[in-house]
Amino acid sequence: MVYFLFRIIFVHKSLHLAIYLSFVFCFCIEFSQLYQTDWINTIRGSLLGALILGKGFLAEDLIRYSIGIVLAYLQDKWISTKCINHHKIESIS
Repeated sequence: MVYFLFRIIFVHKSLHLAIYLSFVFCFCIEFSQLYQTDWINTIRGSLLGALILGKGFLAEDLIRYSIGIVLAYLQDKWISTKCINHHKIESIS
C-alpha cells in the first residue's frame, strides 16, 4: 500500500524512488515504535493512530514490509514493462 501510494504521488518519477521511499517510510514507522512516551501512546491508543503508527516494535514486521514492498515493486515493474511493450506494438502498427 505504501509503495503504491508513493507511485501515485511520484507517478512521473522512477520506480526506484518509490521503493526507496517505501523502505524509509516503513522502517521509520517501525523503529518509531521503540519510542514510548505518554503523548505518542495516547495517539497510538486511537484506532487511526494504531493503524498508522502501530503499537510496538517487531523485527518480523521489517521482514514483512520488505517482502510486501519488493512484491509490489516487481508487480509494478511487470505491469510497466507490459504497458511499454504494448505501446511499442501499437506505435509500429
